[in-house]
Amino acid sequence: MKQNIVIVDKNDNVIGSKPRDIVIKERLRYRVTGLWIKNSNGESLPARRAYTKIQHPGRWGPAVAGTVDEGESYEENITKEAEEELDLQDIKLEKSSKTQTSGEYNHFTQWFISVIDKPTKDFKIQEEEVVEVKWFSKEEFSKQFENNPKEFIPKMKEYFDMFVGGQKRKRI
Repeated sequence: MKQNIVIVDKNDNVIGSKPRDIVIKERLRYRVTGLWIKNSNGESLPARRAYTKIQHPGRWGPAVAGTVDEGESYEENITKEAEEELDLQDIKLEKSSKTQTSGEYNHFTQWFISVIDKPTKDFKIQEEEVVEVKWFSKEEFSKQFENNPKEFIPKMKEYFDMFVGGQKRKRI
């Protein structure tokens, strides 16, 4: 049986939980986590989402992302997702900005950052969630995004600018 996901009010206060399909169908507000991974060389590690995903299949997005289940905190969720999706255990997480998305999907995203220095071949990916990961320099990301914007989730440029491009985003 699938776990219910947390639903929240406009201030990100938990007001209940419901099955994911109901939350999406009714466009209720829910919680998401995202992990932005960087290395000591200033590169970022996005993940290409599995082609079987309902939202943005096959597109580049944050290294790790997840929907907060009933009974979970943001921190518990991102730790679980990092272990499941990339086999990352006992990593140092820095809590970062919280963003809000409205429209087809309505959610708060609590962002975390981690610095990890290892080659992509050493990440053990969960194929149901992730097709591949790749280190991108700032220049390479900008060029790839300019030439192939549909290869990335819709807000990926905003996220990249927030974590790499120097733009500061106000915390919610």
